[in-house]
Amino acid sequence: MKVESLIRELRRTLDDAGLRGSFLVRDLHSGDEVGIEPDLEFPIASLVKVPLAIATLERIRKGELDGSAQILVRPGGITTPGPTGLSRFRHPARIAVDDLLYLSTAVSDGTAADALFALTPPAEVSAVLRELGLRGITVRHTIQELVETPAERLDEADVHLAHFLAIEAGTAGRGHRVQQLDVTRANSGSARAFIDLLRALWTPSAIDPGVAGRVRALMGDNLLRHRLAPDFSSDASKWSSKTGTLLNLRHEIGVVEHADGQVFGVAVLTESRVPAISQPGAEALMAQVARTLRDQLRHM
Repeated sequence: MKVESLIRELRRTLDDAGLRGSFLVRDLHSGDEVGIEPDLEFPIASLVKVPLAIATLERIRKGELDGSAQILVRPGGITTPGPTGLSRFRHPARIAVDDLLYLSTAVSDGTAADALFALTPPAEVSAVLRELGLRGITVRHTIQELVETPAERLDEADVHLAHFLAIEAGTAGRGHRVQQLDVTRANSGSARAFIDLLRALWTPSAIDPGVAGRVRALMGDNLLRHRLAPDFSSDASKWSSKTGTLLNLRHEIGVVEHADGQVFGVAVLTESRVPAISQPGAEALMAQVARTLRDQLRHM
């Protein structure tokens, strides 16, 4: 099937399922790529924890931070389903900066991420990205600001109303009444911007090799493997990734390394028109579309 016909078919499939997304798959060796609206900008939710890890490790490398320094972290106090790690702790804990990196990146712990943001604020994370030549990802706020959505103010039985608001309150210019979903106010980026970041982590770039290696290891340890991992993990391939979820947004970025030496960066950022918290069909379709694009690129 020609690439143009394949893209049209995949767009229809996504639309029929109530999904719109920014998809991009790139061969990280050759640079060949194929995607669907790869430059469409989205709020990036927990994907921001990868730039945060890069900035933190870069400051450790320069001696500005001590990775072994212990930070007193207050419990997140979050009791609603979803958050992990320190976010659900009931008592303060002392955690080393290096271990906060693991919790933030591999476990997607928002409280750990905010402890790191307290050391390296959002504007400084953005500045580090620019210094490394990485464009298209903007970091504006912490994770605490990210999760203070209408969903946190509603009873569990009414959370679907927050999803309905997320779907209906957007504008044609990617603005939104919910500030965390407004690309001009939220942490934001596109599939292309994240593929550029993955390429910089997996191939020689301005990122220090030690920093890049640690971020790759953290992404390889990702515990959240329900989204794209089933379609990219096997005995003959390694999948390293980071997910992001907020209201009707479901994202994942990652790299699949095949035993034959081929390496592909995959970035999927989506929004759903279905006002439901649990959408396993959407998760499966995201992976199916990404896998189809990878297969097309692998055999071109």
